[in-house]
Amino acid sequence: MTLEQIKKAVDQGNDVFWKHSGYRIVAGTQKAVGEYFVVCTENQHTVGLTWRDGKTMNGNEIDFYQSPRRTA
Repeated sequence: MTLEQIKKAVDQGNDVFWKHSGYRIVAGTQKAVGEYFVVCTENQHTVGLTWRDGKTMNGNEIDFYQSPRRTA
């Protein structure tokens, strides 16, 4: 996924992950509005989705994926 695809999917409430479901992409809140983060679900360790330039991702596009929507 591209950076823009990731941001759009997260903003739409979709689950986006890096490498596996243990690394979830989340949008920043309050002080970090407009920023996105990679959060390890096991220990809550968090890094920015991008470097400080806001364009270079901390990972390869091919390693990001959107979880299929579940229907009830």
